[in-house]
Amino acid sequence: MTQDEMKKAVAEAAVEYIKPKLTEDSIVGVGTGSTANFFIDALAEIKHMFEGAVASSEATAERLKGHGIEVFDMNSVSEMEVYVDGADEFDSGLNLVKGGGGALTREKIVAAVAKEFVCIVDSSKKVDVLGEFPLPVEVIPMARSQVARELVKLDGMPEWRQGFVTDNGNLILDVHDLEIMRPKELEKQLNNIVGVVTNGLFANRGADVVLMGTESGVETIKL
Repeated sequence: MTQDEMKKAVAEAAVEYIKPKLTEDSIVGVGTGSTANFFIDALAEIKHMFEGAVASSEATAERLKGHGIEVFDMNSVSEMEVYVDGADEFDSGLNLVKGGGGALTREKIVAAVAKEFVCIVDSSKKVDVLGEFPLPVEVIPMARSQVARELVKLDGMPEWRQGFVTDNGNLILDVHDLEIMRPKELEKQLNNIVGVVTNGLFANRGADVVLMGTESGVETIKL
């Protein structure tokens, strides 16, 4: 089974997982990235079962609209049954690293509102310790160099993602060489650096369930 086949299988499994939770006035939170795109395509098959979606990026909004799914502004949504998104890494505690696609801030906002966060991944994303994938940190442009200096003090190697601007008009520093043993603490510590909008650790609000595509099918992982 190819990686794309695993992503498609786990996306379809996520649709089956959320079906019982949906009502005609439900809003579904939808993430960003290649696995999330497979989910959007599968979600379109049941668009009659819910009212609409909130998108974590402009690209996701366009894909949803392309399938005829109504996209709501986050400010008009007070509660959300479920949020479905991928991850760049996850560990046994269902802590995640996200933001490879640069949508981490909006993803965090949507995750904060959702009652349940369903993370969809293929088996290559499972790690013992987070940090193999460079940790994205979204920063205010004028603070890029200052934040980078602070990240070096934490033994990280920040690299400016040149040529990329987030949907919020900010920059991304990808932090290499981190071995993230205490993700909840590090998430807070990074967010306290002046100039940081947020970082790609989803630990204080991690996944409630991970659906992982494997060679032999989709595995459901909960704490």
